[in-house]
Amino acid sequence: MNYTTAFIYLMIALTLWFSCGEKESQKSSGKEIETQSKKIPVIFDTDANNELDDQHALIYLLFNGNSFDVRGVTVNATYNGGEIDGHYEEAERIMTLANLEAEIPLIKGANDDFSEIRTQLGDDDYDGKEAIDFIISEAYKSNGQRLVLLAVGKLTNIALAVEKDPGIIDKVRVVWLGSNYPKPGEYNQDNDTASMNFLLNTPIAFEMVTVRYGDPSGTDFVKVTQEEINREMPGLGPGIEEPITGRHGGIFSNFGDYSVSLFTYIDYHGDPPSRPLFDMAAVAIVKEPSWAKVRSISAPVLKKNEWVERPDNKREILIWEHFDRDAIIADFYQSLKNPVPVSAPN
Repeated sequence: MNYTTAFIYLMIALTLWFSCGEKESQKSSGKEIETQSKKIPVIFDTDANNELDDQHALIYLLFNGNSFDVRGVTVNATYNGGEIDGHYEEAERIMTLANLEAEIPLIKGANDDFSEIRTQLGDDDYDGKEAIDFIISEAYKSNGQRLVLLAVGKLTNIALAVEKDPGIIDKVRVVWLGSNYPKPGEYNQDNDTASMNFLLNTPIAFEMVTVRYGDPSGTDFVKVTQEEINREMPGLGPGIEEPITGRHGGIFSNFGDYSVSLFTYIDYHGDPPSRPLFDMAAVAIVKEPSWAKVRSISAPVLKKNEWVERPDNKREILIWEHFDRDAIIADFYQSLKNPVPVSAPN
């Protein structure tokens, strides 16, 4: 078996080890792998105020307490969502609607990008310090189980954490929603290309959950229409005693009603007009890897907004593509109908 195949098997086996609900025996690389009932430790890194998929990804994560051990939520700022405070406030709304705002740490990360901040890491204070220190601290609590850094925005916070303390590299697994690979462009990538290239040139376990605008092989395929949201979402999720004020105004006491509001104030594309839930699909494939296909490639690098392949590069990454839209969306609705809130971290 070549290195590429062995690497894929190893990563899938690790995922199954973390997510399987019952002990069972599987064969991989000719060996017996016993999977156990373990929750997947996660830090969710988000630009929550950008559009609306972050919010749906976060609530989905928070209501899958049987699968995930959420250590915290870190936020970063991308150019469509304003400064860091707006991203923090939107994430806080979702955590409040989940009744978990007092249970799970929510931490402000970087406003600026990797190249601007990396020279300041020796200072007593710098942009994003609290989130970067939190990522490093949690990585060292892994106890042999890799901490999943589930990034659905730019990679600034994670790249800075690795730059500050490379010792975390073998303690974490980066799952990033981003890139139109092998084509150029994509919002999360373009917000901080330097942070992505930096991580691609380290030995960190790196998985790219592709976006691929307009291509059914990427998370762009995991679409919903406004009609579907208006039919399925009203009233979903547990109620809260003190309602929140939404990003676009209005008062909400459950996530389902807030979802309807978010989908009211968004642009639609395609025929029928729809909107992808990119970030939510990234959470889904960490929970259940069979909902997409995965393959290993030699890590490329992006130069002048074009992917440069490096076939002789022994450093490999995983590419997630071809997502099972119906299974992912069905599980999302089920998680809202029968939520299992995550527990506060120890």
